[in-house]
Amino acid sequence: MGPHPAVAAVRLAVRRALADLEPGSWVLVACSGGADSLALLAATCFEARRPTHTVLGVTVDHGLQPGSAEHADRVVAQMRALGAEARAVTVEVGTAGGPEAAARSARYAALDAAADQHGEQSGADVILLGHTRDDQAETVLLGLARGSGARSLSGMASVTGRYRRPLLDLTRAETRAACEAEGLQVWEDPHNSDTSYTRVRVRREVLPVLERELGPGVADALARTARLLRDDADALDAIADEAHHAARLPEGLDAAVLREHPPAVRRRVLRRTALEAGCPATELFAVHVDAMDALVTDWRGQAGVDLPGARRLSRDGGVLRVAPNPVAG
Repeated sequence: MGPHPAVAAVRLAVRRALADLEPGSWVLVACSGGADSLALLAATCFEARRPTHTVLGVTVDHGLQPGSAEHADRVVAQMRALGAEARAVTVEVGTAGGPEAAARSARYAALDAAADQHGEQSGADVILLGHTRDDQAETVLLGLARGSGARSLSGMASVTGRYRRPLLDLTRAETRAACEAEGLQVWEDPHNSDTSYTRVRVRREVLPVLERELGPGVADALARTARLLRDDADALDAIADEAHHAARLPEGLDAAVLREHPPAVRRRVLRRTALEAGCPATELFAVHVDAMDALVTDWRGQAGVDLPGARRLSRDGGVLRVAPNPVAG
């Protein structure tokens, strides 16, 4: 008999994600000990045998719960039992952007550092994350609640640099079933039940209401929407690249050139300009971009637009420039 269908599905997803790697590559797997990441690690260890990849499992201890160090030690032992090299990394979580964003930033920084420390030359070739279709649906809903644009609503990409998310087409129920079929002991993160976190409320309260009132398949539909919007956003970003290049001047941006482009392209150029000037992405909202756009399309001598990160967009004749904001500083 072959493996359980859920186990086979996770293994197939991992096999596809690793198909382009050379034999002997280093594969880092982020593993919290939860069902998603544990199923991912087990499948990666299984699939790495034939091309002889080296699997490094990394669990990040955020230090936010009592006994977190002991839990990290248990996960390390579990990863080694599955055949991976394994280590725990302890991080200090800041406060920027709120607790969820701060923990995420600390976690990704730790994974990047761990990946850079391994491998014969340039570190780990890829970093695998256990996000599922359910996570994708939650991400789209959170973006929708913020009034975000197509890029935010397009959710998480399956590949971002060396980060890969093999399980985006699988459900949380499938990863849990895979763990049960393989007899893996799954850790239930207490934070996943803490409704003070926005994502937890979306998971436990919002999505069930949508499924009940609109019918089953809402999560699938949201994930499908993310994939379609990602294609649209990629196309618009490519056009915005060209517009940005055409409008660039030594002293700033040519407002007249920008004005000739559709709003979706213009706003992308303006947002990118603000980010390049040092505005934090987590604090740059649609209201800022709309105000920036008004300096292009409805300029009547306005003094400028205050931006997050102590920056200010101003217009001098036909030239737009972002500079440090002395008032904010």
